[in-house]
Amino acid sequence: MLSYTDLTKGTLFILDGAPYEVLETHFLRMQQRKAVVQTKIRNLMTGKILDRNYQASDTFEEAEIERKPAIFIYESRGQYWFNEEGNTKNRFSLDAELMGERGKFLKPDTKVTTTLFNDKVIKVEIPIKMEFKVTEAPPAIRGNTAQGGTKQVTLEGGAKVNVPLFINEGDMIRVNTETGEYTERA
Repeated sequence: MLSYTDLTKGTLFILDGAPYEVLETHFLRMQQRKAVVQTKIRNLMTGKILDRNYQASDTFEEAEIERKPAIFIYESRGQYWFNEEGNTKNRFSLDAELMGERGKFLKPDTKVTTTLFNDKVIKVEIPIKMEFKVTEAPPAIRGNTAQGGTKQVTLEGGAKVNVPLFINEGDMIRVNTETGEYTERA
């Protein structure tokens, strides 16, 4: 069992029969009141984010989460298909809702980490930085660029990212998949 002080960023626990992940915590102690932990938690099954406060009397059951490596195969009609690493016959798919915005950064043969709860895949973690080829890029326009300008380009897989003006079609760039931002030229 976990106490309210064990709720730190990244902690996984069960609330109302569903697994939750702690995104943010803040310890709050006001004068002549009980100490409270303010948290922002995400339901790993639905993806909903909740704000909750917990007191010293609250206890939580730790979630039995298993992590396994997998390989992304392809995406078709809103379904992302994966197979277990080392066992290509054992395939599974996830809906686009569960993958969220990070799904557009997946390329075939990308190694990912799956999170399982009760033998069901509930979350897929992709590498934080990945390299992509720029498929479409508008030409850079000279002019008012004293602070350096940006333009929006399309990457392989269809993701759109803001990049500096010197990036052209065919360039390889490195992108942070958590924030969806350009980091550097590869």
